[in-house]
Amino acid sequence: MAVSKVRTRFAPSPTGHLHIGNARTALFNWLLARHHGPNGAFILRIDDTDRSRHDPSAEAGIIEALQWLGLDWDEGPGKGGPHAPYRQSERLDLYRSRLDRLVEAGLAYPCYCAPDELAERRQLQRERGEREGYDGKCRSLSDSERKALAESGRSPAYRLRVEPRGEIVVDDLIRGQVRFPLTEQDDFIIWKSDGMPTYIFATVVDEIAMEITHVVRGEDLLSSTPRQLLVYQALGAKPPRFAHIPLILGPDRKKLGSRHGAVWVGELRNEGYLPDAAVNALALLGWAYDDEQQVFSRAELIDKFALEKVSRSPAIMDYEKLTWLNGIHLRSLSVEELADAALPFMVEAGLLPSRLDAEQRRLLERISALLQTRVQRLTDFPAQASFFFVEDDALEYDEKAVRKFLAAEGSVELLSFILERLEALQSFDPESIEGVFQAAQAHFDKKLGQVIQPVRVAVAGTTVSPPMYDTLSVLGRRRTCNRIRRAAALAEARRSQGG
Repeated sequence: MAVSKVRTRFAPSPTGHLHIGNARTALFNWLLARHHGPNGAFILRIDDTDRSRHDPSAEAGIIEALQWLGLDWDEGPGKGGPHAPYRQSERLDLYRSRLDRLVEAGLAYPCYCAPDELAERRQLQRERGEREGYDGKCRSLSDSERKALAESGRSPAYRLRVEPRGEIVVDDLIRGQVRFPLTEQDDFIIWKSDGMPTYIFATVVDEIAMEITHVVRGEDLLSSTPRQLLVYQALGAKPPRFAHIPLILGPDRKKLGSRHGAVWVGELRNEGYLPDAAVNALALLGWAYDDEQQVFSRAELIDKFALEKVSRSPAIMDYEKLTWLNGIHLRSLSVEELADAALPFMVEAGLLPSRLDAEQRRLLERISALLQTRVQRLTDFPAQASFFFVEDDALEYDEKAVRKFLAAEGSVELLSFILERLEALQSFDPESIEGVFQAAQAHFDKKLGQVIQPVRVAVAGTTVSPPMYDTLSVLGRRRTCNRIRRAAALAEARRSQGG
């Protein structure tokens, strides 16, 4: 049966950075909405009613992280929409009107119990071996008693009236039917004494007003769902479909934390992961299309995503898989796209300015083409490309490489032979350069690697570099010859010193 519309939402609290677990929740909601094309909508709402933990800078950080991941929203901050505003702190009048409606209907009532009084009564319940919970003291206060308490200066909280009979059934799209007996449920607070709604109440009012059809969230919130369903009942509204996705654990199957690796979306970006690779890896945390496919483009994820494929078991954050996926996504980029992605890391390393002239841009693209199959993360670029940007007379050599290849017998003659022929080339392209190395190989009767490695140390300072012929072509004739000449002089000095 076709779904007429699917409206999902992501509703973060601006109390800190966007955690990987919350980003995965946002992604699943986004994929579900995008899977339904024009019938789907993804809404961003900022749940900022907890003023004690509110961080003014966190909202901007969360929005920036979502934008980096490419999770665009159809309604929300910065876009508006038919259900604006999309910050809960700006929707208090709506919540208050719904509270007043419940109080007038006798479905909610003011509670004047102070926190210390509630704590004292819970302690007595523990001592008597009774179930802890609200004892209903303010449930049946007379009008005169309420008036007296109000006049004493107490600001009331408001509780939803719950009849302790029967059960609440959560018909979860992932976990099936989950039953909660109402005998275990007391009258709970929906409006705090500080004049702010609770999360449970404000969220339900917003889901109704914003016509949310599916609520996809972490399984840690499953226990709050019965109370939300009771609020839906009290407001006479049909609830959305719920889907509680598994929690994310570290490789040691413990709560994901900084000891495991990056846990904030901003850290993924700073550590050189691509947004598409991050989205690919996050999608695999609790969801699988089949037993084989691991690499997904964004379009494939949208096409293939379904809640029916989400597991009930905890998801394990696999950083090795994330890095592997990142390498694959890096290789799928065009050279121009890869250069754009690598530039901020080159700038941060001090190798390039943020604004490139035409020559610098061409150099970056040629280096990107060389490194594309060799890097796993964008942070690999500066280390592997730095020798291209060092002044020729400032290049540092790895001492072990010098002893093995530059101080070896015959290295001066080999480098001099190659230098002479490189200087004489009419065209300094990879094919012409390869001919020089083949000539050296034949002249000295050596394996190709024995010819290449001394030159590699000469131009890169180490025994590791991109393919030699392309590297020299990118470095250019002048700089290549300067470095080989300098290395030959070093080799001659070491030989005269006896190593």
